[in-house]
Amino acid sequence: MGRDNRGKFLKGQDMRIAYFDCSAGAAGDMIVAAMLDAGLDLEYLKGQLATLKIKKLDIKVRRTKRAGLGAMTFVPIAPDEHHHRNLKEITAIISGSKIGDKAKKTAIAIFKRLAEAEAKVHRTKPQKIHFHEVGAVDSIVDIVSAAIGLEALGIEKVYCSPMSVGGGTVKVAHGRLPVPAPATAELIKGVPAAGGPINKELLTPTGAAILTTIAEGFCELPAMKVTTIGYGAGTLDCEEFANVVRLIVGEAGCDAEANADTVCLLETNIDDVSGEVVACVMDSVFENGALDVFTSAINMKHNRPAVKMSVICEPGSVQRIEQIIFEAGLTFGIRRQMLQRSKLAREFVTAKTEYGDIRIKVGRWRGKIVNAKPEFADCARAAERCSVPVKAVLEAAKKAYTRRD
Repeated sequence: MGRDNRGKFLKGQDMRIAYFDCSAGAAGDMIVAAMLDAGLDLEYLKGQLATLKIKKLDIKVRRTKRAGLGAMTFVPIAPDEHHHRNLKEITAIISGSKIGDKAKKTAIAIFKRLAEAEAKVHRTKPQKIHFHEVGAVDSIVDIVSAAIGLEALGIEKVYCSPMSVGGGTVKVAHGRLPVPAPATAELIKGVPAAGGPINKELLTPTGAAILTTIAEGFCELPAMKVTTIGYGAGTLDCEEFANVVRLIVGEAGCDAEANADTVCLLETNIDDVSGEVVACVMDSVFENGALDVFTSAINMKHNRPAVKMSVICEPGSVQRIEQIIFEAGLTFGIRRQMLQRSKLAREFVTAKTEYGDIRIKVGRWRGKIVNAKPEFADCARAAERCSVPVKAVLEAAKKAYTRRD
């Protein structure tokens, strides 16, 4: 995969993916520095940032070391770096720039997520938030630079490791607060995270906002052919560990095994609720983002017959789904497990039958079709419309798909 004269990476046949290793925390400047170390063209980035029209903006980049490991630092400097802005002002700055449309959309989405977290902490609305630390020029530049970097590096999917948040307390505009800072804690809800390895703030609100917006999954390193690695240095320089964000960029076949993500498995045992109530809760859980819901027959203590409800969902849906289950009075406790999930690359094709068009879900493994299944909802609607058994429509759809050119 090469680069064009704007510093952008040209897409090849394979999918370009990125993995952020945040075992030592993350901040906005560390993320951008890692992108620069991994191949993002500095002059291209500066040219894009100039269109933000921030007066006397200067970018300082240098090579350094953290615990003996070579890394890069990224420091934006401007006279008004402590100016407080609200979401509307920041959105206007980004929208009025000449950066790519995809980068604009990403940067605005990150700021909106950050505003929502701050609003939750301060019990107000996102539009009323006047950013302090994150409204300063350096944070605007960090977030916009990260969005520019994703587009320029040609990255199509982003994954992230579980994040280390640090510990102790941190001094902010409102005083001294526990780590993770309240906004950071809101941003990492449903995301794998851990305290340590030292009592310092390692994960900042800006870093958390960027990663939780752009990452499709939080997991171990996905399968890829590694092409470049970059290290972005944080401000902490100690011998115990390297305070860096490591960015691993690689390529994976669009149909291949890198199509993986992280999901959460919620389970609870139910022995004193009617089947009608359980079914009602299952419907509600599906409507609120569950990927799958099922029950299993079990025996509990004293050999009482019961059911185990299992819910598979994305990490960001955990709190909402747990609330539904608890408020329905199904249980006193819910077990959680974070799991990695491999998925077939999938697409829909249309099969034309005597009963109408039926969608066929096609699954590929390493480029080879290994599964093809008619969409049952399409078949059921066609069967009702044509007054025929649904089995007849299923068979017709399978035959039509087999006969396709």
